[in-house]
Amino acid sequence: MKLPRRQFLHLAAGAAALPAVSRIARAQAYPSRPVHLIEGFGAGGAPDIVARLISQWLSKRLGQPFVVENRAGASSNIATEAVVRASPDGYTLLLVTVQHALNTTMLKLNFDFVRDIRPVASIARAPYVMVVHPSVPAETVAEFIAYAKANPGKLNMASSGTGALTHVSGELFKTMAASICFTCLFVEHNCIPLCSLGRCRSIFGPPFALIEYIRASKLRALAVTTTTRSEALPDVPVLSETLPGYEASTWFGIGAPKNTPAEIIERLNKEINVSIADPEFIARLANLGGTVLAGSPADFGKLISDETEKWGRVIRAANIKAE
Repeated sequence: MKLPRRQFLHLAAGAAALPAVSRIARAQAYPSRPVHLIEGFGAGGAPDIVARLISQWLSKRLGQPFVVENRAGASSNIATEAVVRASPDGYTLLLVTVQHALNTTMLKLNFDFVRDIRPVASIARAPYVMVVHPSVPAETVAEFIAYAKANPGKLNMASSGTGALTHVSGELFKTMAASICFTCLFVEHNCIPLCSLGRCRSIFGPPFALIEYIRASKLRALAVTTTTRSEALPDVPVLSETLPGYEASTWFGIGAPKNTPAEIIERLNKEINVSIADPEFIARLANLGGTVLAGSPADFGKLISDETEKWGRVIRAANIKAE
C-alpha cells in the first residue's frame, strides 16, 4: 500500500522522535528503586560524611533511598573498580575525590579512571591546613621556612600514607620552597594525634580533623591551602601569600559507569546542584570547613583532568611510588 506523502512524512517524524521521547521518559522514571553510592575510604571520614550528606538530599528530592556503601581499601580503588564494573543504569554511583586524580599517576590500575568513570557533578571543595606542633618556633609560614633553612633535617612532616593528599601537599610545598633550602622528612602513621603529641612537627590536613586540635592549642595553624581564607578558620592566612601560586584542596563529586545514559547524568547533575544550593546543606558543609562546588558534568570532568595533570607532575618530580 502506498501512503500519501503527507501521511508518510508525519509517520517518519513520529518515528524519529521516539528515541528522544524514550530518553525523556527514562529520565523521568529514574530512579524507580534504591541507588547505591559507593565510597572508598570507610565510615567516619570526610568522604563518608559528604556521601551521606548528599545522599540525604537526593533521597528527599528523588523519592528513593540513596544508600551509602563503604568499601574501603587500596586507596579507594576497590570501590572504584566495583563502580567501573557495575551496570551503567544510574543505580550504582561513585563518590569521587582528589585521591582518584592522584591514583591515576601513582598506581597501576585495572581500569582507566578518566575513560571508565563518567563525571556527574562536583559537590564540595575544602582547604587543607598547614599546622605545626607548638614546640616549633614559628608563627608564620615564612618563619617556618626560615627555621627549616637554619635547622636542616630537624623538621619532619607527617602524612597519612604514600601518595595521599597530606603527602603530596607537603611535596608541593617542598618544591615551591626549594630556593630557600627547605628540608622535610615524611612519616606515615595516625598522623594528626601523632603530631599533637609532638612526635612529628608539622602536617597538612583537613580542617574538620584538625580544628579541635587548633582550638585546644595542641596544634598551631600557619596557613590554609586554598586561594581564599576558610570560613572555619577566618584568622588563618592563605599559604599563597608566602608562596605565590600554591594551592591544594580536597574535593568531592559523583561519578557513574561510563555508559550511563546522558539523560540520567543530566538529571542527577540538576538535582545535586539544587541540593547543594540549599542553605542548610551549605551550613552543614561549612561546619566541616568546606564550600559547595556547583557545575556541569563537563566542569567536573575538567576539574578531574586538571588535578590529575597537576598532581601527576608533583608525584613524578618527587618520585613517589606506591608501596
